[in-house]
Amino acid sequence: MSDLSLPSFEPGRLPERPPFGTGHPPGPPPNGPDFGRPPGPPPMMDTSVYERKWLDVPYALQSPNQRVDIYLPDEGKGPFPVIAVIHGGAFMMGDKRDVQQLPMLEGLKRGYAVVCIEYRLSGEAIFPAQIYDCKAAIRFLRANAQKYGFDPKRIAAWGGSAGGHLSSLVGTSAGVKDLEDLSMGFPAEDCSVQAVVDWYGPTEDFLKMDEELQASGCGVPDHSAPESPESLLLGSLITDVPELVRRASPMTYVSAHTPPFLIQHGLLDQLVPVQQSIHFAEAIEKAAGKDRVTLELFPGVYHADPAFETPQNTSRVLDFLDSVLKK
Repeated sequence: MSDLSLPSFEPGRLPERPPFGTGHPPGPPPNGPDFGRPPGPPPMMDTSVYERKWLDVPYALQSPNQRVDIYLPDEGKGPFPVIAVIHGGAFMMGDKRDVQQLPMLEGLKRGYAVVCIEYRLSGEAIFPAQIYDCKAAIRFLRANAQKYGFDPKRIAAWGGSAGGHLSSLVGTSAGVKDLEDLSMGFPAEDCSVQAVVDWYGPTEDFLKMDEELQASGCGVPDHSAPESPESLLLGSLITDVPELVRRASPMTYVSAHTPPFLIQHGLLDQLVPVQQSIHFAEAIEKAAGKDRVTLELFPGVYHADPAFETPQNTSRVLDFLDSVLKK
């Protein structure tokens, strides 16, 4: 794990407007309550450029949002290792076909199948529906591995923000009966993944986010508000449901069996405090060992910053996945 520690911040100082890139349009002026928050979901991507694909494949039947988009490399019969992509959007917006998926789809050029998962958002269903959906999708992939050319023994989860949280929760909570609904289908299949890439997800504790933002001075501490993404996800003010907060935390389930993680977070993240990733990585290192977690902290980088999506960083992430899934 990286030995980078949280740098000192000037309390109460909000950073300058982040350099938003594709899919991250500028938000309201700095110092407002929604500083840095995109005004709406990212635009959709053009799927016509991908030759081998199956779109809107259902993995469960409870909701029209329980679907996956499947992309295969242009050449080869497989079996291909799989990148399961879980999109972000504060648990309340986003889509498996929006531009958030573009960096992950670069995996096609490395010989990965890429599967983009849609799940029920908080406006449709509260937690644990989201993790039920993600795990049902993983079980679907294994049950249909031969049909689509997947390698069921080599699956990674990769997501940013809310998707980073859910990818991490998939990674740490395999086998936790409380967080899996086998009635959704394919109960004989395993929901575990062999690697996780977590981009700036709230992975430690929702209840600590406000105090951590106050300590860093990098954002507005509003995660304990009734309309916060976290309160809407849990269906209650998070301060009223500490046990549910604990259940929703990927850090709760860290163990010696936790798969390898690559965690990347910007030091100027104004929405999800960087301390969440630091403490989560520390927990993985303590429980599973140094070789199970790599923490990379990016100076001068904000939430959902274009720095994560550069060709250089995308290649670095794929190098990590290669080191785990292709060794």
